[in-house]
Amino acid sequence: MDLRGLIDADTHVDETDATWEYMPSGEKQFKPVTEIRSNPNASNKQATLREWVVEGVRTRRPIRNDAKSGTKVGARELLDVESRLRHMDELGTEIQVIYPTFFLHVPAASSAGQVAVARSYNRWLADRCSVSKGRLRWVCVPPLVDIDESIKELQLAKEHGACGVFKKGDQEAGYEPQDPYFFPLYEEAERLNMPVCFHTGGGAKEVRGGLLNSKAPAINGIYSLLENNIPAQFPNLRIGCVEAGASWLPFADYQLRRLHDRHAMSSNEAGREFAFDVKDDMFKSNRAYIACQVDEDISMILNYISEDNLLMGSDYTHQDTSHELEFRRMLEERVEREEISASVAYKITHDNPKAFYGL
Repeated sequence: MDLRGLIDADTHVDETDATWEYMPSGEKQFKPVTEIRSNPNASNKQATLREWVVEGVRTRRPIRNDAKSGTKVGARELLDVESRLRHMDELGTEIQVIYPTFFLHVPAASSAGQVAVARSYNRWLADRCSVSKGRLRWVCVPPLVDIDESIKELQLAKEHGACGVFKKGDQEAGYEPQDPYFFPLYEEAERLNMPVCFHTGGGAKEVRGGLLNSKAPAINGIYSLLENNIPAQFPNLRIGCVEAGASWLPFADYQLRRLHDRHAMSSNEAGREFAFDVKDDMFKSNRAYIACQVDEDISMILNYISEDNLLMGSDYTHQDTSHELEFRRMLEERVEREEISASVAYKITHDNPKAFYGL
């Protein structure tokens, strides 16, 4: 089959020292520095940890293995943009959409520190992607502790090739995703035709382990907006759940329908009103796009979401459970085995990410 124009909906960049060189002189105290220390859990992991440190906050700066990640440092850190583009050619990818690594968790202790690192990152990534002739697109990181600054960052990012807004799905800046605190951000994203992208990672300052730390917040971001009927308030806003798979959709669909059916009892007891409408496809009707993994039961998943609302990405640079560098080849093999239709595969890898990211 032919998957021309493939769009990789979820890739990453590994930040470098150069990422923080865009801070003005008055913000240099917030520049992340790298520290290497012994790993206290080295019995089953690597012996040393490399970390970014800002205001005492430690964020992992991964030491990648070229063989395991399938990538090289020049491409991962955008030190050599042309090498990344050549690798994309080898993988059969036309466009990559880039998400951060450093910002998957709270990066700094103070509001000023969080604003400083986000602004520097956005300017650095805009510069690095500008030489790719539109093949490297990116997702803006707004400093959500300051909504006014966040809106400014969205406007600058849109002018420099950004195609989405990075958001964590749990409590961030002290507020849940459905809180009116974020409404000005959603309004501006809607105006700029930029989707809000709930990506794995967490907004809590205390990092928890396992599922609660990684996948669950992104799922919660979509669910909480649907539960509270937020998409109806922003009728042109697109929302997405990235790198959390799609096998959770049946459970979320069931819970939302059950919540709606029993809203009278809930509202009487808790003083809440659930005003959202139940549609045949609650995700499509609310412009929600979900990134699935290539080996998931896509036929089953399509019972709960339209084939127009699934995406797929490689998790390029990372080497965790979401890593699917060869997802194009794997998807083509599933088509050949008649497990997925060619038309659905093309939508997932071209039409849908093009629509979601407004490319």
